[in-house]
Amino acid sequence: MTAPPTPHTEPVRDPHEAGWRRARVAPSLAEVYRSVPIGGRSKWRKMLAFAGPGYLVAVGYMDPGNWATDLAGGARFGYSLLSVILISNMMAVLLQGLSCKLGIATGRDLAQACRDHYSKPVVWGLWIMCEIAIAACDLAEVIGSAIALNLLFGIALPVGVAITGLDVLLLLYLQNKGVRVLEALVITLVATVGVCFGFELLLARPDLLGVARGFIPSTDIVTDRDKLYIAIGILGATVMPHNLYLHSSIVQTRRYDENPAGRREAVRYAFIDSTIALSFALFINAAILIVAAASFHGSGNSAVAEIQDAYKLLTPLLGAGASTVFALALLASGQNSTLTGTLAGQIVMEGFLDIRIRPWLRRLITRLIAIVPAVIVAIIGGESGTAKLLILSQVILSLQLSFAVFPLVMFTSDKLKMGEFVNPAWMKVLAYLVAIVIAVLNVWLLLSTVRGWLS
Repeated sequence: MTAPPTPHTEPVRDPHEAGWRRARVAPSLAEVYRSVPIGGRSKWRKMLAFAGPGYLVAVGYMDPGNWATDLAGGARFGYSLLSVILISNMMAVLLQGLSCKLGIATGRDLAQACRDHYSKPVVWGLWIMCEIAIAACDLAEVIGSAIALNLLFGIALPVGVAITGLDVLLLLYLQNKGVRVLEALVITLVATVGVCFGFELLLARPDLLGVARGFIPSTDIVTDRDKLYIAIGILGATVMPHNLYLHSSIVQTRRYDENPAGRREAVRYAFIDSTIALSFALFINAAILIVAAASFHGSGNSAVAEIQDAYKLLTPLLGAGASTVFALALLASGQNSTLTGTLAGQIVMEGFLDIRIRPWLRRLITRLIAIVPAVIVAIIGGESGTAKLLILSQVILSLQLSFAVFPLVMFTSDKLKMGEFVNPAWMKVLAYLVAIVIAVLNVWLLLSTVRGWLS
């Protein structure tokens, strides 16, 4: 077992380092880099040691931005868009698997890999777009948490937005306690959301045959323009660009052996971790849509698309307690996502620019970028304004996504950069196909949204 290197050095790796400009890179998240030991020979113990990073990533797949599209899909079209959630999740499993493989095989996160490969103007452009995407994602999470506080405790939206800024202090405290403590909190919040929606499913009593049919893709998803729009919205809200940067960095917190065999084992266990975690995200997104379909579709409430409307309607439809549990799950989801979003902000700034500032200052900047517009809109526009801002944040994320996906696929398909860890031919084809599909659908979503605003 190798001892962890000092925070700002990295051992020279295999000969495939020649594929990068620099043989040495400063590690991502130096304060927790290789801080989690991988002890014992038991496969179960190793699996538990690697468990955690996948859940930090998975929370981005169940954030308040996903809630809006899942609610709209279930309320308007019943169970028929469950297949879209399933396909989106399968895409996410592939892309997050490539992301953790890049980090483990090369010792670089995706931002560092871009800095090594592209010219300085391109790197700055990618960094700016990524920061905008993180701010947009953070915006959705801040708004979601503020809405939950409003629904649970009657706190005014502007005040709720301000309260969400306190999670910066929580993140700093937890990270000082070690990455495993942060991961434990995130897993607890994920479990909270899961339990809440398990309860909602019991109350909603969905049509199980209809649910099963919903997971089978149908041609009307493509032929029905309205259904296609919601389907693309679900796809766009599912795969988050900052998650690709986050995952490629956070997997390096494990102290696996720095040799080909050790890295192969790390890639395998990291993939298992992310696949299991994303399965929870699949359950939660599917549960939101199923609850919306069972409660609103066909009951004269098919126009429900906003979180506040769903909350108000759940109690008369499902009984007392349903709305409270719904809001509690929303609060857990929003807080979970803000923790990982601010962590991703630190990674991309260090990775793209090689600028290292104090973590509290970096997270404060990230939080203010999201809080300031959210407070302004909450004061001026109220609930309707925050709902529109939530939609806008998802459009911004969709626009930026391909600028993270294509470099990831390209780097992991380059044998000179990846060595023995390069994508096999079938995976290259599949990964590029997924990247192209995401790009085309997100451009279509963007154009349709802009056209709707102008009309």
